[in-house]
Amino acid sequence: MYTSYIGKKFLKIYRQQNNLPDDYSARQFFDEVLFPLFFDDDEHLMHVGNSPFFQKPTKASVEEHGSKAKAQLFNLHAKIKEGVPSGAIFVGYGAENVEATSSGQITSMAFDFEDNEIYASWIGQALAVGVSGGLAMQIDEEKTLWTLYDGWGNYRKYLTQTPNLKDKQIETWNGHWLNHAFGKNYDVDNPLGNFDPKPENVLGKLAIPTIDWIKIVFALTRQYPNQELTAYAYNLSQTNTTLGFINIILPKVRTLIRLKEQLYTLSDDGQYDKDFEEMYSTFYNFKNACKLGVIGLKTLEPSGLREFMPKGTAKYAKGNDYKFTDISFSPKKNEDAEVFEERIQKANTKRKNEVINFQIFKTWIIAMLNNKKELNALAEQVAQALIDFEDKSQSSETGRGKSTQNRLSEDVKSSKSLREFIEKLTDLMAKYKEGAEVFKKVKDIVIELPSDLFPLFVTLIRFEYQFKKSI
Repeated sequence: MYTSYIGKKFLKIYRQQNNLPDDYSARQFFDEVLFPLFFDDDEHLMHVGNSPFFQKPTKASVEEHGSKAKAQLFNLHAKIKEGVPSGAIFVGYGAENVEATSSGQITSMAFDFEDNEIYASWIGQALAVGVSGGLAMQIDEEKTLWTLYDGWGNYRKYLTQTPNLKDKQIETWNGHWLNHAFGKNYDVDNPLGNFDPKPENVLGKLAIPTIDWIKIVFALTRQYPNQELTAYAYNLSQTNTTLGFINIILPKVRTLIRLKEQLYTLSDDGQYDKDFEEMYSTFYNFKNACKLGVIGLKTLEPSGLREFMPKGTAKYAKGNDYKFTDISFSPKKNEDAEVFEERIQKANTKRKNEVINFQIFKTWIIAMLNNKKELNALAEQVAQALIDFEDKSQSSETGRGKSTQNRLSEDVKSSKSLREFIEKLTDLMAKYKEGAEVFKKVKDIVIELPSDLFPLFVTLIRFEYQFKKSI
């Protein structure tokens, strides 16, 4: 089981960090570290279905061992000693018999598991990183494993200090903790400072929500900007699910972040740097991202982008215009000053979020276009030429003629294919000589674009057009 591999990998790190002998075992670690922190309390840090820590011990056993937790620990040791592995004691293993839901993992082959292999699986699962969608990942990197271990004590502290907070969420905690500990503002002397996993009310009790997988990828990129990591993706529940190993191409992700800094940090004075990563969400959930084979730029496609791509260029593309909230409004008649100020603040907040999303969309598109910032500049020129064409048409045409000219501009921005785009540009050049140079330039360049990237370039034009119309 991969949980055992990770547990043994961490145990080796733990021995080195604490100058312990090589024979310091997984059971010793379980008894001395994991049990006191995770289970010797009414509120547990981790849940393993059908394990002795999930089951109520007998009254006699509690009296014999001195507490409910110690009785459960005794029962765990006894079950492991029996030598019949199952997911209840060997975390990540299959069911005990063919009637159970995870019986598909049962085999007729005989395996002789050492006790320490089983104890190591508990350590490994305690180091799993939970992400939204009910999945978890194991990351075989020394710094990551040690950082997650460092977070265990802070989870116990946070659980104790937060009334009505659901327990048994170690995997979920690990995701938020990794994002925090690998963040720019992490303070080793005040580890819980500025840390807020934003618990939500679920059926009358607070629960930490699972973090979006892209936040974990960003966190890993901050720590390993030039590495490619391999994560093991899976889910343990009534029926275990294995997605297998997935490569995460962190240099590609770093390219996206650096491109954003190049495009916007100077212009917005860095005020949106943190918000860029916090607000970034993806079109693909983690399971579907894994289906693409690797975690790279393509899997980072922003959620909501297809709403603004030309219809027919991609699944779910809607061809909508990106709108910006108007913040240049005046008080309504007899409107109270306090109410007006509140409206202004709400409008400014909405506008800020729209600007950040605009930056997210554009940055990813340009990154997909091989970081060719000249294509962004060209999209700006085309957008401006379309606006100038419309302005000129409005001043010289009326009625049907004016409508026809606006339709031609819209056709360029709604082109579904390279052929259609060039045809509409050609028609436009015949009617608007002043933009001929820009239109010819863009025609010569887009011919060289791969067909799957063409819709992204047209979307870039659409974004620039709407941005220019809003200022």
